[in-house]
Amino acid sequence: MIRSMTAFGAARADTDHGSVSIELRSVNSRFLDLHFRMPDELRALESPLRELLTKAVARGKIEVRASIQRRLSTDPESINVAALEQAATLFRKVQAVLPDVQPPRLSELLSWPGVQAAEESEDTWREAALRAAAEALTQMQEARDREGERLAAMIADRADSVAAIVGEVEQRMPQLVQEYRERLARKLRDTVEAAFPGGFQNIRGEELSERLAHEATLFGLRIDVAEELSRLHSHLAELRQLIGKGGAGKKADKGSAGKRLDFLFQEMNREANTLGSKAGGLEVTRAAMDLKLLIEQMREQAQNIE
Repeated sequence: MIRSMTAFGAARADTDHGSVSIELRSVNSRFLDLHFRMPDELRALESPLRELLTKAVARGKIEVRASIQRRLSTDPESINVAALEQAATLFRKVQAVLPDVQPPRLSELLSWPGVQAAEESEDTWREAALRAAAEALTQMQEARDREGERLAAMIADRADSVAAIVGEVEQRMPQLVQEYRERLARKLRDTVEAAFPGGFQNIRGEELSERLAHEATLFGLRIDVAEELSRLHSHLAELRQLIGKGGAGKKADKGSAGKRLDFLFQEMNREANTLGSKAGGLEVTRAAMDLKLLIEQMREQAQNIE
């Protein structure tokens, strides 16, 4: 399965004390790179969350954002007066340095750690946070799968264009050799006639044919791109297997598709460069340029694949 590295997932889980929200944002990266932005109450969950993500994701830069929304009680008996006094003392000290600072709102005071009399522990938020993280991960993976299908379709479309160009070049090569033979015969005739008017008729047909055949053979060897075209066909077959069946018949390494595609496009680009350097005609030169453009477009899309 081709999977993109760019996606988003978010979920919330409720508890008796409030709710925990988890957001996962994934972008491209050569390796798995995890970043956590969490309140102090959830710091202990960084390790299990890292383990959860590492098992599910092979590559990508993932930002994990967690937040707690406490359920505010309207029962006066649930207020911890000592915690409120501590907050008031802190505010007076801040105001002594910054006289213009505004006092906190009631909702902010009630959400201050310890103000609510209900006791909280590490386990208060743990189960909810892990449930929210699992749901957010599922959403992110589903989004990565959908985007992966779109990327695979785009690459497959470019691959069909590459195959069409390779087929055209294969059909064109024998004609290029024949056209060169005809140009060489005209040039030889014109040269002999210019140096010795009427002298061309004195050259034996066997000698002329042999010379033309020899030059045409040398030209054909110089522009022979059969090996490059054959390798391009082989690379296209491997490409279709990667984006279509995902390595059917064998177990692929987790997250290896993107790296394998990147290497494959490097090899295809090398063959296109060789094809351009051996081009025996303007059409083949243009074909090589078109191939390089298509391969680069596929390579850019592959940068998003896990």
